[in-house]
Amino acid sequence: MKIISIFNNKGGVGKTTLTYHLAHILAEMGKKVLILDMDSQCNMSLYGMQEEKLEEIWRDENYVIDNGFDSAKQQMKVEDFNNLFQSTRTMHFLLKSVEEGVSDFDDQLPPPIKLTNNLDLIPSRLTLFKYENKIADRWSGMFLGEPLSIRTVTRIRKLAELYSEKNHYDFVIIDTSPSLGMLNKVIISTVDGLMIPCLPDMFSLYGIKNIGEALTQWQREFKTCFQIISEEKRKAFPEKPVRFLGYTIYNAKKRSDNSEYWKLPKAHFNYAQQIPGSIKEHIDEKLREHLSEEMVKNPIGNNAILHSHNTLTNMAQKYKTPIWKVPAVNCLEPSDKSTISGNRAIYKATKEKYKQFADEFLTRVATLDDK
Repeated sequence: MKIISIFNNKGGVGKTTLTYHLAHILAEMGKKVLILDMDSQCNMSLYGMQEEKLEEIWRDENYVIDNGFDSAKQQMKVEDFNNLFQSTRTMHFLLKSVEEGVSDFDDQLPPPIKLTNNLDLIPSRLTLFKYENKIADRWSGMFLGEPLSIRTVTRIRKLAELYSEKNHYDFVIIDTSPSLGMLNKVIISTVDGLMIPCLPDMFSLYGIKNIGEALTQWQREFKTCFQIISEEKRKAFPEKPVRFLGYTIYNAKKRSDNSEYWKLPKAHFNYAQQIPGSIKEHIDEKLREHLSEEMVKNPIGNNAILHSHNTLTNMAQKYKTPIWKVPAVNCLEPSDKSTISGNRAIYKATKEKYKQFADEFLTRVATLDDK
């Protein structure tokens, strides 16, 4: 099992859309995948389920989130409290025991939402910032080897491992906010692989610079911590630091002619050409030494998913399904039917493009074990 984060410090690069479609195509290719929504904006959760269902999950766990496990155990009927663990709970609920410093419930993990046969989702909620505050409060305690501080920093990865042991996932993919705050600090520092989706613009270049500088600082802090704490406590952290998997150029405007391989307007192409250099300059070589020169240079999947899907992604979000499955939805609204029917081939063709992207993604993930 590999834990992967798809992240950029710049918003609006299609991160959640890319994560959603990558997870779906991997599932269709026979891989078992779990998505953890660690963005309090809950975009991934709303992509995967109806708003009413998400609100119901929140409502059922509100008392625990607001008052804590100890109070809930005392105030709720035993049956009602135990039933909370029989249906899907949010990531904040799963992290709440560590936030409070009480015992975990590893032997009664709530089931995730099943999106497809091979794809599951654990949703987020708006209160996730409270856990981020706890990370900040306890960060210094990690360097002293305090058990609760170490649990707080490593719990997200631990949950990914526990769910994988129970449900035999091949991948846990974590959707994050674009922040470089404490929550993403511990997520990105404790996953196995990191992928950066980019737009061919100035802002993505600065995003890569910010990520690279943050990764260098974070790795320095963790290395210092590992030199101080005992070997036994070191086992709570991943054996290897996060490795860079590469970048994508996603949702870019397509050039009208075929004179250039990536089919980008000149201004966009100029920025796209600068991305590999920015990676080499700002992403520590040790975090990408497992990749070949070509892998560092070229986007994952080359130009397979490079261009804008225009309104196709809007329809995918509306009908809670990947783009290539939209034409087969039984409950299409009358106003959408004719448009979707007329573009059926375009919708379906995206599947092969995402498969091409996923094939190279798998090739790059395989390199994580090389060194």
